Amino acid sequence: MIVPRYRIEASRIAGAGKGFFLDEAVARGRVIIAPDKIHTLMPERELRKFPQDSIEVESSVRWFEDWFSLTPEWSDECYVNHSFTPNGLWHLGFIFAQDDLAAGTELTIDYRLVIGSGEEMPFRDSATGQPIVGLQWQDNLRESAQRLLQLI
Repeated sequence: MIVPRYRIEASRIAGAGKGFFLDEAVARGRVIIAPDKIHTLMPERELRKFPQDSIEVESSVRWFEDWFSLTPEWSDECYVNHSFTPNGLWHLGFIFAQDDLAAGTELTIDYRLVIGSGEEMPFRDSATGQPIVGLQWQDNLRESAQRLLQLI
């Protein structure tokens, strides 16, 4: 579920394709996206049996521990792009505003929180050129929980 009004259009991030843009201001700590219509939950060991370019792998995000949610119908949440300095915080399927965000802002999250432990994205961070590698679950949960606590 996407809470604020938004639009999908060409990303301002080099090489990112489309992006998710807010059509209204969102206050720091507010929920922007909340989980709904979760199609399937799958353990990572089962997910990795599919080819890397399969719809199952392409539509998956880490939910918790080694469990991934799959949303093959490609909802608009899929257009939230990566940044190592994101303005959105992914925490257990929710995306919170990390700052007061103005209308017109392109929403970004840190993909290290949504991919598997040690998994490397097939592209690099456009701002730094650094690889994007999934955090270990404990580090993932610790980092996102600490960031969330700072928002409240």
